[in-house]
Order: sequence, then C-alpha cells, then structure tokens
Amino acid sequence: RFQDRHGMKADGVLGKKTLAALNVPVEERIDQIRVNLERQRWYLHEIEGEFIIVDIAGFQALWMKDDERVWQQVVQVGKEYTATPIFKDEIEYLDFNPTWTIPPGIIKRSILPNLKKDPGYLGKKGYLLLTLEGKEVDPQTVDWNNLKGFPYLVRQPAGPNNALGQVKFMFPNPHFVFLHDTNHRELFDRERRTFSSGCIRVKDPFDLAERLLRGQEGWDRSRIDETIASGKTTRVNLEKPMRIIIAYATAFAREDSVRFREDIYKRDPGVLKALDDGFK
Repeated sequence: RFQDRHGMKADGVLGKKTLAALNVPVEERIDQIRVNLERQRWYLHEIEGEFIIVDIAGFQALWMKDDERVWQQVVQVGKEYTATPIFKDEIEYLDFNPTWTIPPGIIKRSILPNLKKDPGYLGKKGYLLLTLEGKEVDPQTVDWNNLKGFPYLVRQPAGPNNALGQVKFMFPNPHFVFLHDTNHRELFDRERRTFSSGCIRVKDPFDLAERLLRGQEGWDRSRIDETIASGKTTRVNLEKPMRIIIAYATAFAREDSVRFREDIYKRDPGVLKALDDGFK
C-alpha cells in the first residue's frame, strides 16, 4: 500500500527507493503538501465540467467529467533537460498518420551538429530537408559548417517508425508540446517515464481518439482503423474542442489518502521558497 501511494511498483520488496521514501521526514511531506495545495490554487478554481488533465510527475492522463474520472491512461513525459512545461489549452484537432516537423530546440541540439559531421545524416534517419515553403532540398548541397541560422524545415514522413506514432492530438502552443502516440511503446512499462523531448506520449492513443470523436458523424473506431491503415496523413477537427491542463503534482489526495510522487524536475523547492518568503 505504501509503494502504491508513492507511485512505485507495488512488489512488497524493501528496495532502495522504498527505503528512501520511508525515511522522508514528516516535515518534508508537510511542505510537499503545502507546495501542491498552492499549485492547485492556480487552476482548480477555474475548472469544472469536462476536461483532460495530464499529471506530469505522476506519468498519467485523466479525463474528468463533472468530478468523475471517466478515462485514465499512463503517459511518457519530457526528460529532465527537456522538461514538459505547465500550461492549459484546448485540443482542437487530431492528425492520423502524422508527419513530424522537428522543433527548433532539437534541430539546435542534435540535427545541426550531426549534419556538420555527416551531410548524409538526414537520409540515414529517413528525414527530409525542406525550404520554409516546403520544397525538398538535397542536404549534400548545403555547406553546413558555414550556414547562417537554419532557413529550413526537417520533417520525418508518416509511417510506423514516425516519432509521433500514428496519431497526434493538437493544441497549437508556443512550447511545441502536444499529446501523441509513439514508436517506443515498450517504454510504458518503465516506472519512471521521462523519455520525450517535452511532448506527452499516450498509451493506447486510439482509444483516446475514439473517445474524442465519439458523436462526431462518421467517426467510429472502424473508420479510425481504416484511416490509419491507409497510411495517408488525415486531419480531423473536433466539433467541440476539449480543454486540457498540463499540470505537475508531487502530492495529491485520492480515495481518502494522500499520494506522493517524486519531484522529477526539482520544481518543488522554488515554490516552497516563494511560499516561505511570502509569509516572512
């Protein structure tokens, strides 16, 4: 029960992680609760009715309707150095068989350094180099070591190996963060699921797609499956956008008990300091 409350594998084995959690002083747990009550104060007063909430630290997504949990699924979130941000938005449309246009941060960190070493890098990865207007460019013709800025797009075509998997759930935002399928589904079996470049990877995303499109004429599970099987990139606008909150909770109440989660991005100390300084 203790392991379950603390988001660990409930195997009854007193390992290092369980032992460390058992030895956290009660004063630290009280501060953890204070921090998360403050976080909830930022958004809970605004939300009611129906919405999806992603709990980054808990590696899960929940669909709430009139205070009832109607859907829940595990997720993968950003690595420590590409942490998933906190914000709120609305899911506006779905893309089946999506392409992936690689965001600027990944181009700067990974793509450009590799191109400077090997102009054939994009071809080996199966990526396309495009002008900003969408015209394909041969990477071998670019002087990567003397390039000023990056006046191109890098795109991964749709397919089973696409980093976004076979469906993405879009709420356009300046963070370039959204929900999507993944070609690394085996990672959902891990306890700590910090693997992405900031986006949220959802387990069984086709179930979520079916739920979001339920009641929308012509869109049932069979049509979703047919669309995916076609391999064609297909956009479907939601007739009713779905509110989504990307939140971060290291303590929360459920089923008459307080649950704790690891502060994976080390965000708690900053909030705690602000709270303590505010009362001086």
